[in-house]
Amino acid sequence: MFKLSDKELAGKKILDCPAGACSFTAIANSKGFNNTAADIAYDHSEDDLYHKGLKDIQHAVEQMKAAKNNYVWNYFDDIGALHKHRLKALTDSTADRKKFPDRYIPATLPSLPFCDNEFDVILSAHFLFMYDDRLDETFHFQTIEEFLRVARQEVRIFPLVDLKGKRSIYLDKVIKDLKNKGFTLKEVNVNYEFQENANTMLVIKKNEHAKSSMTY
Repeated sequence: MFKLSDKELAGKKILDCPAGACSFTAIANSKGFNNTAADIAYDHSEDDLYHKGLKDIQHAVEQMKAAKNNYVWNYFDDIGALHKHRLKALTDSTADRKKFPDRYIPATLPSLPFCDNEFDVILSAHFLFMYDDRLDETFHFQTIEEFLRVARQEVRIFPLVDLKGKRSIYLDKVIKDLKNKGFTLKEVNVNYEFQENANTMLVIKKNEHAKSSMTY
């Protein structure tokens, strides 16, 4: 979903936020990469988050059964394969958090407990733009501003549609504001598509003279 290769990740310090019960940090670090996860959920214990994750997966699977046609069944063969994949991700992330707790940092957006330019790349999936029915314009702008403060090189956000598969109502406003402030932005198509129309990410590159503050 972020169109990143091992070569592109090598030697970079990466932040996954919000990471939730995702296994990206566990897998990336097992391959020798430098990855940190941040999420409000890490205020909870590993076991509490695991049991909550089980309930969330079951709830999501039940919802997908009722709306199966809203998804593209290429990456996952069927709902059973999706269920198995998410259970493994939950198990892997829980085991890694127990073994390496320093990789999993509690954080409540739009604030992050990190220094300026601490990470080379920030990856943010299935959060901004997707929930624009409950996360308002100010929250989007403040969160992206915080990502840009913490990122040294770039921020990647996926996808760019809401839960109904429509282009987020805040996306064009964010793009216009960031371009006016000197950032380089590109909408990039990716090969991954599970939710229908959710196959595009936004890449925001920092430039030397870009302004950090955004208008909201």
